[in-house]
Amino acid sequence: MKKIIGQNNIRTKAMNDEITSGIDANPAPGTGDRRSFVKKAALSILGLGAMPVGSFSDASSYGAGISKTSKTPVIDMHLHCFAGSDDPRFPYHEQATYKPAAVASPQQLLVCMNGAGVDHAVVVSPEPYQDDHRYLEYCLDVGNGRLKGTILVFADRPGSMDQLPRLAKRGDIIATRIHAYLPDRLPPFGKPELRQLWKLASDNGLAIQLHFEPRYAAGFEPLIKEFKSTPVIIDHLGRPLQARSAEEYAIVERWGDLPNTIIKISSLGTISDKPDPKLKTYVNQMITAYGLERMIYGGGFDENATPESYRATIEYTRSYISKFSETDQANVLGGNASRLLCRGW
Repeated sequence: MKKIIGQNNIRTKAMNDEITSGIDANPAPGTGDRRSFVKKAALSILGLGAMPVGSFSDASSYGAGISKTSKTPVIDMHLHCFAGSDDPRFPYHEQATYKPAAVASPQQLLVCMNGAGVDHAVVVSPEPYQDDHRYLEYCLDVGNGRLKGTILVFADRPGSMDQLPRLAKRGDIIATRIHAYLPDRLPPFGKPELRQLWKLASDNGLAIQLHFEPRYAAGFEPLIKEFKSTPVIIDHLGRPLQARSAEEYAIVERWGDLPNTIIKISSLGTISDKPDPKLKTYVNQMITAYGLERMIYGGGFDENATPESYRATIEYTRSYISKFSETDQANVLGGNASRLLCRGW
């Protein structure tokens, strides 16, 4: 049994201000139902305003540099790499919440990608390194264009945000991640510092990547709405299994009506011939809320990964969306990420 681990700057400044400033919770008369209206607004905000509303597969030729005859790339949008506990070049941070002893290197990752047919991947800088990004930069350099990254900086830690502009200028960082699941390490909800981080990321062309338990979701909502041209990636389906009530998870569901949000199908648990019915329910719930065209995939790499296990994880994820067309499945497994977040891939 194998566990699933799970993610070109975004053109934030180039988003269509006229469209985003005019978004309303209720569509104008004659524009169709509310979900169709939100879908159209989402495509505009995420840089796809020219696309006709409808199946993402119907508009493949409108993607940046992607034609109908192009192969849809497979892109793993969520994995972690670790140098291990014995590499003095890349020590874990003194405030790390955990310190993996084993190595999960970019070299191993590339071998797994080659064997599993994964074209590109996003290395999510993990908590053991906190806001020290030396190992992330090493991984991206080893990747030689096949890897991008997401960074971790802290709004309430003096000097932490200062590195964001430099990292964004690399051109291979797509987002800054914010955690909210440990009660003693929550972001400064409702304070100017968190808004400053959000704005800094937006001004530097980065998305916001949220990893949280549903009980903390409400604290993010005002900023998602305020910075409506800044894409927001929601990790692990919003962690539905940690919701204490349906009402808590309903907050994540209603974010599907906010057109700058992108849901990530990742961290699905152990591979099984019969996927957990509860997880399938949550996946279907998020597809209804966000639409397949705003769903991305991640997961399958760790220190024990092989090309075979990595490919098996992709197929396991595919089983959750197997009722949809092959084109729609391919877009969830990479096409959407290429269009929405990783242009040029």
